Amino acid sequence: MSEKLLNDRRVLIVEDEFLVTVVLEAAVLEAGASVVRLAASTVDALALIEAAPFDVALLDARLDEEPVDDVAEALEKRGIPFVFHSGYGPEHLPSSHRHRPLLRKPSLSSSVVHALYEAMK
Repeated sequence: MSEKLLNDRRVLIVEDEFLVTVVLEAAVLEAGASVVRLAASTVDALALIEAAPFDVALLDARLDEEPVDDVAEALEKRGIPFVFHSGYGPEHLPSSHRHRPLLRKPSLSSSVVHALYEAMK
């Protein structure tokens, strides 16, 4: 990827599958992100959202089969744009956030980077 679409951006990745997390982290770092924080649970994600500012987030729609409604609400409350990333369809998204972008797993790294970039516009 030659473009640094996420140049100096702070990215939060909320994902409970380790291998998926590794691929996503590599993609956003290659796209120029300066800080990437990782959360594998809603508790971890909520703590990170409270502790540090982010420019954009990538949010798995379900963490260990639990919905991520609280995380989506916390991101929205702080004005942090986010993109859902899920193997599930839009019917599994929090109803108040079904208007948000949804990338279906598996996703190309370039698609993830472009979706995060577009979410920040």
